[in-house]
Amino acid sequence: MLLTVRPRRRRLASALTALTAFAVLVGGFPAVAAAEPNEIPNAKVAQVRKNLEAVAGQYIEAEAALEKSKKDQQATNLKLVVAENKYARARISVVKYAAEAYKTGRLGVFETMLNATGSDDFLKRMAALERMTARDEATLGELVATRKEADAAKAQIDAEVKEQAKLFNDLARLRKAAERELSALGGYATNGWVDPTSPLAVPAKRNSDGTWPKETCSINDPTTNGCITPRTLHAMEEAQKAGFKRYVSCYRPGDMYEHPKGRACDFSTETDGFHDSSATGDSKLYGSKLAAFYVKNASRLGLMYVIFYCQVWTVGAGWHRYSATGSNCGDSPAGDHTNHVHVSVY
Repeated sequence: MLLTVRPRRRRLASALTALTAFAVLVGGFPAVAAAEPNEIPNAKVAQVRKNLEAVAGQYIEAEAALEKSKKDQQATNLKLVVAENKYARARISVVKYAAEAYKTGRLGVFETMLNATGSDDFLKRMAALERMTARDEATLGELVATRKEADAAKAQIDAEVKEQAKLFNDLARLRKAAERELSALGGYATNGWVDPTSPLAVPAKRNSDGTWPKETCSINDPTTNGCITPRTLHAMEEAQKAGFKRYVSCYRPGDMYEHPKGRACDFSTETDGFHDSSATGDSKLYGSKLAAFYVKNASRLGLMYVIFYCQVWTVGAGWHRYSATGSNCGDSPAGDHTNHVHVSVY
């Protein structure tokens, strides 16, 4: 079964015209699925969503930078081990050289030259002395160089540890910022949807250093006439491969948030569109499993937040109550997200 997507607007208009004509003939109008949900029911929620997007984006960037710093530290630790081993070997060579010189007694330059029996012997002694000096300098030079190499590696590790401490503080600050934003919606912490049996998604592409590449709305959205980012398409296709094939709509003009940027999708709990009623039974279970799938794979797919059934999961803050309309959960199926799962991608 293929992913049920939003039909092209031209075909939708033709279908609605035919449906209207049929309704007139039979004397009634059947119930139809609603259009894209209005997820921003008031200015307060709109501002909170805008702030959450900013905080989540910063959190993901800081989290990626922290992972990069940890990998850099691991690589530097290996360099330090190699340098310390080289230093130990060089030090053994220097100690051995010093012991031999002490036992045998090292001839001075003048004594070596004066004991020569002829010009040829003099030149041979001079060449031997130069080779000995070069060897000694090389041994001592290796000792000094490896010590500097080890010291440099240690200094780099210290710098990485300091950077990690800063990033940890940044993450803590961003987590608190997200908590403040969520509290503006009455967002007390909840358990939310967690399913350890959810399948793992194939990770989205990252930069070589582990950070997320900047993406634009550059790919045709298969669910609308608009566009989406490559990462958004990947997230949607991974859900499809995991068996979540009901109706979905991604790009949507008309607001200032992730949809017109091609970085969000709305996954209906139904197969034929968005119904203006809260999901129950199998439909709610479908939405719960989809939300759990995305939360489990958030770091793999680069997700900022997931919203379903009056709860929002944000990176760094977890699941919180999402009271978008200030009414009982489900009074506004679109605003409360009780008829669809919203996913925002970084």
